[in-house]
Amino acid sequence: MSEGTWFYCLRHHAVEPVEGCRAMDRLGPYPDRETAARAVELARERTEREDQRDEEWNG
Repeated sequence: MSEGTWFYCLRHHAVEPVEGCRAMDRLGPYPDRETAARAVELARERTEREDQRDEEWNG
């Protein structure tokens, strides 16, 4: 696993180091390339988890 700070670029659908596209177009930072490559999947999982929590809260 490579160490450092990595991002997922939403414009290019690619993993980038810190010297990449502007922050507005990226997800991250992530601790390694492998995690950054899963950025969209991780965001989807978090959204689904929070939607479930909202449903439970609202009854």
